[in-house]
Amino acid sequence: MNTPLTLIGLKLGYKTTNKNEKAMEDCGALWQEYMGGFVPNKIPNKLNGDTYAVYFDYDGDHTDPYSYFIGCPVEDGTEVPTGLDSIIIPLQKYEMVTAKGKMPDCVAEAWCDIWQRDIDRAYGYDFEIYRGNMDWNNAEVEIYLSVK
Repeated sequence: MNTPLTLIGLKLGYKTTNKNEKAMEDCGALWQEYMGGFVPNKIPNKLNGDTYAVYFDYDGDHTDPYSYFIGCPVEDGTEVPTGLDSIIIPLQKYEMVTAKGKMPDCVAEAWCDIWQRDIDRAYGYDFEIYRGNMDWNNAEVEIYLSVK
């Protein structure tokens, strides 16, 4: 990514945390709202069929509260429809990790592995990219970690 990226979608209305599997519950509920409400169909000027899940506004590291957003990349200057939210992923340096396997387990396992590794994370805007034509039984999800 060599320019900031604008996304439109849904933002979790409060910060979540990885403690006591709270984030799995909160983020899962936001995914249900996003897909169940056909939110992707309401997003104008999409750049492609991809969906991004974004972790940002960290209070510290991965053990502290953070904000969560699900949405699609759109053309710059796109008006945000009523009831939806928008964020901009700024330019950052990234390390990319690929989660492979059955959804959503492969993504959860990839994050557990990331938390154990010695990555010089910046805790800026981290995100996952779900490609439009993904096979949920044999998925490949790119996870981008903001690094120093």
